[in-house]
Amino acid sequence: MGKMSGFGALLKEWRGIRRMSQLDLALSAQVSARHVSFLETGRARASRDMALRLGEELQMPLAARNQLLLAAGFAPAFGGGELKDEDRAPLAQAIEWMLERHAPFPAIAIDHHWILKAMNPPAAALLTSVGVQLDDSLIDALCANEALRGALVNLEEVEALTLMRLRNELSHLGKAPVLQQAMQQLQRRVAAHSRPVLEQMPAVIPTHYRFNGLDLKLFSTLTQFTSTGDLAMSELRLEMMFPVDHETKQALLALFRPTA
Repeated sequence: MGKMSGFGALLKEWRGIRRMSQLDLALSAQVSARHVSFLETGRARASRDMALRLGEELQMPLAARNQLLLAAGFAPAFGGGELKDEDRAPLAQAIEWMLERHAPFPAIAIDHHWILKAMNPPAAALLTSVGVQLDDSLIDALCANEALRGALVNLEEVEALTLMRLRNELSHLGKAPVLQQAMQQLQRRVAAHSRPVLEQMPAVIPTHYRFNGLDLKLFSTLTQFTSTGDLAMSELRLEMMFPVDHETKQALLALFRPTA
């Protein structure tokens, strides 16, 4: 009963995060609302297939689905340690290919805690010049790295946009203490801004860098693996940066034009 009460609490928590009623979830999972209610109260025990189905219908991150399975008394379904290198190779090669082919424009790979995991040469040249290295937290860098902060012409706008992005990510991830702490840091900074608080995400997220004689205006797109059972890969995101204007494009082409 203890495990099932834990399962029920977790199920109810994620149903609340997704703003679904018991009836909504029941219809989506093709079960009765009574059964969902019994699962939450511990009067019914979820099968492994049912736990996986509910996790899918709630669009829970893979790590959270593992927690749901554990709470129901089953082994996790998603992981990374058991995969062989050859099994993960296509994903790793895809990341390397996208990062390399994005040059002369910067591109990076970050995990769900915003830890920098990979970058192409243009991104490395820009980030290392302000002291940002692999395995650094980009949130910590934004909040405390004075070289990076000094290079951001529109620092207040970047902080506000990053805060909005963190909120969006938390709505997907549910509980994420590292991101919640980062969000609190940024909330304090944004609250001190003189500029208006953003109510919605703009179509383009501009970041204006000025350092080492360069003046660059870039916006980002995000790519994430959604069809993998590898936990680590599912949490990795590729951030591809593009020039906002012709001047930025030409500056990057001059510095990092790929060689034939």
